Amino acid sequence: MKKFYLTTAIDYANGSPHIGHAYEKILADAIIRTRRLEGEECYFLTGLDEHGQKVAETAQKQSISPKTLCDGVAEKFKGLCVRLMVDYDDYIRTTDERHKIVVRKILQKLWDSGEIYRAEYTGLYSTRAERFVQERDKVEGRWPDDIGEPIELKETNYFFRLSHYQEWLIDFLNKNPDFVVPAFRQKQVIEFLKEPINDLCISRPKSRLSWGIELPFDSDYVTYVWFDALVNYISAVGYEEERFGDYWPVDFHVIGKDILVPAHAIYWPIMLHALGIPLPRHLLAHGWWLAKSGEKMSKSLGNSVQPLDYVDFYGADAFRFFLLREMITGQDGNFSHDLFVARYNADLANDLGNLVSRLINMVGRYCSGKIPNPSSVGPLDRDIEESAQRLIPSVRMEYGNFAFHTGLEQIFSFVGQLNRYVETRAPWKLAKQTGNPTATGQLNTTLSFVAEGMRIVAELLRPIMPWIGPEILRRLGTSPVDTWENLSWATSAAGKEVLPEGILFPKVEWRESHAMS
Repeated sequence: MKKFYLTTAIDYANGSPHIGHAYEKILADAIIRTRRLEGEECYFLTGLDEHGQKVAETAQKQSISPKTLCDGVAEKFKGLCVRLMVDYDDYIRTTDERHKIVVRKILQKLWDSGEIYRAEYTGLYSTRAERFVQERDKVEGRWPDDIGEPIELKETNYFFRLSHYQEWLIDFLNKNPDFVVPAFRQKQVIEFLKEPINDLCISRPKSRLSWGIELPFDSDYVTYVWFDALVNYISAVGYEEERFGDYWPVDFHVIGKDILVPAHAIYWPIMLHALGIPLPRHLLAHGWWLAKSGEKMSKSLGNSVQPLDYVDFYGADAFRFFLLREMITGQDGNFSHDLFVARYNADLANDLGNLVSRLINMVGRYCSGKIPNPSSVGPLDRDIEESAQRLIPSVRMEYGNFAFHTGLEQIFSFVGQLNRYVETRAPWKLAKQTGNPTATGQLNTTLSFVAEGMRIVAELLRPIMPWIGPEILRRLGTSPVDTWENLSWATSAAGKEVLPEGILFPKVEWRESHAMS
């Protein structure tokens, strides 16, 4: 049976983890955790892109081998995943022998079938982007930052017949309008294809760059970075092995919008089509995190965010929550320290964390530490139950459509309803009316219904907050469900013993946190 297969882009080894890397992995991890809770068997791949000119140059400056440099970078990115609670199944490196074997295999196939040819080329070459560029790559008449100032280069190289498949790709996109998610990104790809595309240079001479996978048909050349890097998606799951069909076609490539065109939406589909390999089912292109001023975050501008600083100070769950709550998947989002602190204090410390603490304290005080059974259920109580019953399918649907921000908004709206329910019922007043059966019944029902509401909230938070969700359940004396098919309103926490432990989200004062900004 085919697994739900999802990948991130593999990170480039010439740099350190930043908020863009963190977001992409958290988004992918939330998708995978959601699918698993929906009962699907999943496979989650991430990894490291290690070849190329910039890696070789950086290693040379540090007087180490490129492989030694990449080993250190790989540990940094793996460490980021651990700290962010990103639970991948496989981590591929393009220096892995399993990857090199597949790259050489597909290159030889394309060479043998005439899809690759040798020619001399003169054009503009971007060292920063490690590719030949054209005037059409300019933005408002200027070369963008990721290209820099290109140089004119004349060189003999090997080329893949990309242009031969332009009309086929346009036809494919028109017949598959949901290939790129969100839809407006697919329109951008079609717009790009209105101009002729050139054949793709897939090699570099060893005289200029030796750090790469050697071409199987010419030992004087190594493979161009994109023609190497993109192949990781099939090399990791056993291309041409019996198990390949258990994973391919991939369900989603989760990538940043900056590598959608041309790499993932043009190079990759055409490469696969020329090899006779089924295309990915979808590309999910996410946006960028922008500074408060609306500028793209970058180290050079001094406005970048170091994700592990926030994880150290607030915890991984809070950081994951903020990124998925604030970013509409596929669009750009704004990040600022004051926005983070405001969201943390309002939603997590005041609403969620405070409600958990109040509930457990009241159960301890009024019910000897055990969640009571409900009785004398009235309209106010039924409103809570009905809201919870509506919440479960609604959040599942939003998560399934990658609208994590909407799903979280709905969850915290329900948390707000629970808080208002507590204030209206005032269990502390009901508890004083000893000997009054009505008051006792309302007290038991209130605490039981809040506990059940919090159980459902905790379950729905599990893909986003993989420690906090189960931790709330543990404090309520309950266990997580295996799949969400088994999630419904059941007051199953009744009779469970609560665990009065520390505060989940200590409120952060502005002065205290301001030092991080």
